[in-house]
Amino acid sequence: MIELTLIGKPDCHLCEVASDVVDAVVADLPDALAEELEITELSILDDPQLYEQYWEKIPVLLIDGELHGHWRIAPDRLRQALAERAAGR
Repeated sequence: MIELTLIGKPDCHLCEVASDVVDAVVADLPDALAEELEITELSILDDPQLYEQYWEKIPVLLIDGELHGHWRIAPDRLRQALAERAAGR
């Protein structure tokens, strides 16, 4: 399983764009890879630790708990990172 965690907050335009990018990339993945993904969206408003760590960087995307990117998520870079994770399993 590959875990994607998108950290943002409600009413955040860049967070909505990042969520759309993740959705579009996942929709274009081969079914076998898409089925390996577990996607979670978290809000910094619900978790003081997330707020403290990421409030200046949202949206933040983690892959398997590791920082993949923040502010703007590039579809090609995300696609490549997911392919590399899948190949390494």
